[in-house]
Amino acid sequence: MVNLKVNLCGIELDNPVIPASGTFGYGYEFAELYDINVLGTFSFKGTTLNPRFGNPTPRIAECPEGMINAVGLQNPGVEKVISEELPRLATCFHKPVMANVSGFSLEEYAETCARLDACDQVGWLEVNVSCPNVHGGGMSFGTDPKAAAEVTAAVKKVTKKPIIIKLSPNVTDIVSIAKACEAAGADGISLINTLLGMRIDLKTKKPVIANTMGGFSGPAIFPVAVRMVYQVSHAVKIPVVGMGGVSTANDVIEMMLAGATAVEVGAANLVEPYACKNIIDSLPAAMERYGIQSLSEIIGGVKLWEKM
Repeated sequence: MVNLKVNLCGIELDNPVIPASGTFGYGYEFAELYDINVLGTFSFKGTTLNPRFGNPTPRIAECPEGMINAVGLQNPGVEKVISEELPRLATCFHKPVMANVSGFSLEEYAETCARLDACDQVGWLEVNVSCPNVHGGGMSFGTDPKAAAEVTAAVKKVTKKPIIIKLSPNVTDIVSIAKACEAAGADGISLINTLLGMRIDLKTKKPVIANTMGGFSGPAIFPVAVRMVYQVSHAVKIPVVGMGGVSTANDVIEMMLAGATAVEVGAANLVEPYACKNIIDSLPAAMERYGIQSLSEIIGGVKLWEKM
């Protein structure tokens, strides 16, 4: 009998599969399709201090092996998330949930995290310093080690629950940023967020999405994600949550071998609503195929070629 359990920042998960923020709503939408308690947990829709309408439409573009989105952190604001979304989620999900937080200043990050930290349902705070779809804030904090560390320190001061900092791949040195967050008190790192992409409509000669550029996700970015998870996990002592183009049980195993403790699934949920359930269902067979008895034992277990 294989063991799918992993421990993420002191909280045990039944399995490492986590739907990524922005691809799973607040959970109850998917609960209409299947019992979402089969998930390890999930990261709910990115939440800001104040309500956001998001970017103008069109804000989705299809690409070979992926998609570009520029939704722009559309959400009802933290107060409505706490008063309306979380109580509704409690009726169908009975595990700790991961709260994804974005902001446009240190004060906004801190205030939003403090409010969500007080919610019993929230197990972890995934602090997004890497969103490429908004002007100001977001990714501007995540592309500089000092700024990312300042956000980390600010939210750590007002919270007790594990803080996982979500990083951008749109940088030249992901390791220095991850190490700065660790030094500032981060309990974990999640990566990668989307790559910055763009498409042009040949008929109109205009960008396909109104925001001009957006976040590129899907299977095409998986090798980049594996590389960055490997680099960061071998440079820090805190857990890494890997994501980026994951769509199969094999992808989960590969990401964990690279160094991920848990694995988020993003764009695949938008293509196949049962994607996470299907991955979880197929993990035991995949583990047996590769001679794996326990997922927790393969974290960071990639075997490198010996140098001649």
